[in-house]
Amino acid sequence: MAVNIINDGDRSPRILLREPTGSTTEVLLYGGQVVSWKNQRREELLFMSSKAIAKPPKPIRGGIPICFPQVANFGTLEQHGFARNRLWSLDEDPSPLPPANNQSMVDIVLKSTEEDLHTWPYRFELRLRICVGHEKLTIIPRVRNVDSKAFSFTIALRNYFSVSDVSEVRVEGLETLDYFDNLLNRERYTEQADCITFDGEIDRVYLSTPTKIAVIDHERKRTIVLRKEGMVDAVVWNPWDKKAKAIVDLGDEDYKSMLCLDAASIENAITLKPGEEWKGRQELSIVSSSYFSGQLDPQKVLHGLR
Repeated sequence: MAVNIINDGDRSPRILLREPTGSTTEVLLYGGQVVSWKNQRREELLFMSSKAIAKPPKPIRGGIPICFPQVANFGTLEQHGFARNRLWSLDEDPSPLPPANNQSMVDIVLKSTEEDLHTWPYRFELRLRICVGHEKLTIIPRVRNVDSKAFSFTIALRNYFSVSDVSEVRVEGLETLDYFDNLLNRERYTEQADCITFDGEIDRVYLSTPTKIAVIDHERKRTIVLRKEGMVDAVVWNPWDKKAKAIVDLGDEDYKSMLCLDAASIENAITLKPGEEWKGRQELSIVSSSYFSGQLDPQKVLHGLR
């Protein structure tokens, strides 16, 4: 399917993908960042800050930025690495991947520059394949070591989801798991709750997570299912009211309508020898929640029984 490239605004160009039933996604080449994902009813499924800064080099707050080669400050580089602050290009020679049947897709690539080598002295190629289908958005990241020496990296796809009211949302699939609490000096804890609910700031890295995690939005009667491969950790983040007011590019009330749930590899860095390639996969899909006595059976979502 055709790839529409639009040149306008401060962060041009951007790529518009549209699949046959009407679902769309928009990708900025600056940062390699998905900034919109709409279903066939034209409902926006990703959050974008009301105070998002449109001009580079600051990354835009919202959508799905990629954190590479470092997540957060788990290392010596700038916060979340530099891939989200670079201009990507269309990938003219993508590695073979299974065809995306009945989907609209684009391949983009970021290659290390001499400037990058001053801060992270390894030559790499970071590729993203982005596919939009009916009620589905798939992102396939790949990292290739094109250096003469091995390197290690961490990576995350930071999914800013648009929700009705974060205090009415719950996350299923992380029960009983260990997590690092970034609000408590990264101390390790074990999740005791039956599901994750929100009544204050949260910033946690859940470890060795399942391949499926569900975000259940009661008010919108909608569930977003995150399926992932190659990224075993998951980050859950919401700044809540006090932190939101301290973030320059986030509206004071924006925290109420957003939830970050990231597919990530953080605890154990990925190491590549020269010539080796790593591949991950993230699939986001929308399930219309059926309610009986006000509840959705999360097991049906997590185990694919719709």
